[in-house]
Amino acid sequence: MEEARLACERTGEAARCFRDFRYRTRKSWSCERRVIGKAEYLPGKANPRFVVTNLSTRDADAQHLYEDLYCARGEMEKFIGNEFSRKPRRGEAQGCAEQNRIKEQQLGLFADRTSSATLRANQLRLYFSSFAYGLRRLGLTGTAFAKAQSTTIRLKLLKIGARLRLTARKVWLSFSEASPYASDIAQILANLKQHPAWSPPG
Repeated sequence: MEEARLACERTGEAARCFRDFRYRTRKSWSCERRVIGKAEYLPGKANPRFVVTNLSTRDADAQHLYEDLYCARGEMEKFIGNEFSRKPRRGEAQGCAEQNRIKEQQLGLFADRTSSATLRANQLRLYFSSFAYGLRRLGLTGTAFAKAQSTTIRLKLLKIGARLRLTARKVWLSFSEASPYASDIAQILANLKQHPAWSPPG
């Protein structure tokens, strides 16, 4: 930590150092484990972190494991509010690109609403809340909604009026010709046809 503090005072910017060591608790751990220590000093305060991992040094060195693997996972939950507005540090780029998808799905698509009485009902609710994410990944390429947040997708593409007609062989879904997003919906359907959910054998 002292090394990081001196570097921060010298440059006026955040500085971090990494250490790789083995550690074992007195009782709760059954064996010695690899621990990555991040000694980071921000202007005015220390910001240490420790990550326990089963990856070997051959799989990833300390800095790569923390910045490129651990932070990419952790930033999925962390980027909220003003975090989007600042320039990400190294190791945060992947998390920033994900734009807080876990929180977005919980708040915008109600993925945390699993209060039904049965497991299957809750599973179905999670399927519904996950649909917009799959729609973004597979269907929104080339449309104005390619980088849209889940709430925008839900309100403008899913929560809209349509006419439903059932026949013996098909389900017909008709949208208004006056819809301002008609061309986008057509492009989305074309994109989704390239990724069928099920293909017949042979």
